[in-house]
Amino acid sequence: MSSLSPALRDSSTMLRRNLLHARRYPSLTLNLLLTPVVLLLLFVYVFGDVMSAGIGGGGADRADYVAYLVPGLLLMTIGSTTIGTAVSVSNDMSEGIIARFRTMAVHRGSVLVGHVAGSVLQAVASVVLVGAVGVAIGFRSTDATFLEWLAAFGLLALFALALTWIAVGMGMVSPNAEAASNNALPLIFLPLISSAFVPVHAMPGWFQPVAEYQPFTPAIETLRGLLLGTEIGNNGWIALLWCLGLTVLGYRWSKAAYDRDAG
Repeated sequence: MSSLSPALRDSSTMLRRNLLHARRYPSLTLNLLLTPVVLLLLFVYVFGDVMSAGIGGGGADRADYVAYLVPGLLLMTIGSTTIGTAVSVSNDMSEGIIARFRTMAVHRGSVLVGHVAGSVLQAVASVVLVGAVGVAIGFRSTDATFLEWLAAFGLLALFALALTWIAVGMGMVSPNAEAASNNALPLIFLPLISSAFVPVHAMPGWFQPVAEYQPFTPAIETLRGLLLGTEIGNNGWIALLWCLGLTVLGYRWSKAAYDRDAG
């Protein structure tokens, strides 16, 4: 407990530091948050009738497409907001504050833990905001039980944790904020080529493996199953494996880069 207490204390301090930065400079988070919101409104009100008719075989209405679209946009929101993490970590590395922390009696891992915890909290808050927009334009999940809602929230939080560690690794190896932002762009592009907007089976045959064998599609299908009662199949286990694998990969990558920079 004697060694754990300083680690918790320093990690909570770093968490407060990152949350204060996000509050004082909200423009980056807001800009990244606008992407899923704009896409949600665009696909519902501009393409909604055409897309819903295509998915429903010509008989669906816009409300069906709203229900289909929102789970994918919630996960895309996580990918968008974690780009800010990569930029924040890169700024800390390039501006010398990390070197200053190393001269102080600060637990080594607290810097990374503070970034991760702060980013996960921001991602969850962003998901809540985008979800509220979805509800305002007609999204409903009346058949989901309390346990299914709890599982859906757990999936979103675990997915945010996994992508955050990957974003931290990207920020650690980037020489500046611009490079970090560019390196993290796949976190926005991958949802665009997943099942977020159209079913995988509606895509060209050569493109279906690209959409299917990536982390976003099984997570989206699992979230749809939990909130809308659609078939989940093996997607739940696949999404869980993706989350655990990306978390371990991102943690080891970030720690290796942090230790290498210390040397």
